[in-house]
Amino acid sequence: MSGHVTAPAAALADELPTWVTLLRAPNPGPMTLDGTNTWVLRAPSADRAVVVDPGPADEGHLNRIAAHGPIGLILITHGHPDHTEGAARLSELVGGVHVLAVDPAHTIGGKPLTEPGEHLGGFGLEIRLLSTPGHTADSVCFLVEHGDEQAVLTGDTILGRGTTVVAHPDGHLGDYLASLELLSAYRGIPALPGHGPALADCAAAADFYLAHRRARLDQVRAAVAAGARTPADVVAAVYADVDRSLWWAAEWSVRAQLEYLGVDPGESAPGVSGLEHM
Repeated sequence: MSGHVTAPAAALADELPTWVTLLRAPNPGPMTLDGTNTWVLRAPSADRAVVVDPGPADEGHLNRIAAHGPIGLILITHGHPDHTEGAARLSELVGGVHVLAVDPAHTIGGKPLTEPGEHLGGFGLEIRLLSTPGHTADSVCFLVEHGDEQAVLTGDTILGRGTTVVAHPDGHLGDYLASLELLSAYRGIPALPGHGPALADCAAAADFYLAHRRARLDQVRAAVAAGARTPADVVAAVYADVDRSLWWAAEWSVRAQLEYLGVDPGESAPGVSGLEHM
């Protein structure tokens, strides 16, 4: 459990709900897995769809999303560019619809998302805001219901493969652990992540992530006790099984872990520009 995780954290979903369409952006890479997942949600009887995470400013991808219109609302799980860069352009393409996010900088035409449990206009879907900070301070998930079917759109809080970084200093490990505890209540409900395949059970994935994070904390404690003092020292001791080309990303999580343990992580890492899985 404490080694570098690259496999899914729970069983893969056999199929998506009939009202869910996945459009994957053409931005694959070590930090984005197969690419950013854009989710199009349309109730069978609805004339308009809801889009979650438009992805990068790739005109071809945005036109593919727009082709699934009419679209009535765009939702953002968090502010990293690989999820948000295309939001303003997509809104323009589909008639200036509102873009709702926690961060006012990514909100267009409406008010920022601020109230946990808030019910959002769903166009035949029931959509409820779940406040899940930790990966970033502005991270949220969305619980979506149609009839007797449910799904949780998890952004980068839970990925379809591997584990996600706590993007210090914006992200906070204590918040992230609390968010995973919250998501562990959604037993048997599919998780539709920001990257990677859909998972069959949001709670099972959250449980796995919690165990992994606690094991990593034990490793960090041991590394500090053995004399590691800087984030780079801890990365070398704890993330030795990770490709060295990704150690810079591992250092963000280490800084968050050291802060959580009350160890001064030193100067903040550079700003986060994308997704990592550590």
